[in-house]
Amino acid sequence: MNRLVLNLALLGIFLVTAGLNFVLRSDRTRPNWEYAPQMAHSPRANAFAVSTVFADGKTLREPPQGTSPRGLQSLHYAATPEDALRAGAELASPVSAEDRAAVDRGAFVFTTFCAPCHGAGGRGDGPVARRGYPPPPSLLLEHAIAMPDGQIFHVLTYGQGNMPSYASQLSREDRWSSIAYLRTLQHPAVDPGGTP
Repeated sequence: MNRLVLNLALLGIFLVTAGLNFVLRSDRTRPNWEYAPQMAHSPRANAFAVSTVFADGKTLREPPQGTSPRGLQSLHYAATPEDALRAGAELASPVSAEDRAAVDRGAFVFTTFCAPCHGAGGRGDGPVARRGYPPPPSLLLEHAIAMPDGQIFHVLTYGQGNMPSYASQLSREDRWSSIAYLRTLQHPAVDPGGTP
């Protein structure tokens, strides 16, 4: 019997507390009382503003020596012709020419970043070349067709000749996808949606 009385008393206290909370709280749009609001609404530092906290006056700090950004996969090649050949021998494309989604993404990347110089068909006749700039080599020549995927990836990453590096504009996946699309331009029979 004592247990039943205790349970009923606890239930009654809970219902009275919940009811009073519901009735007495009139403005439901106002948040509850905040404890240590400076933790949730702390002042933001402008990255390029002068800082009074650090002796050098910079707010934006350099990363510690020897660290790398999360998810970064370093390429251990230099921007030299020798390393371009080495990359051609060591790197293999993770993207297959039969992967329709990757080839479609590669087509978008090629049209956006490569076609202005190399042209939509890769012949080196893009709008930039038609305006008086030195035309890039055709990507349909035997030399370009014989170039390994890893070497093309190196060229996209580090640049070559008049071609700048696209490492900051294109992710690794996009660079590999654009190479897969380039192979469909060079070998139309490889294109899964094309005719042999």
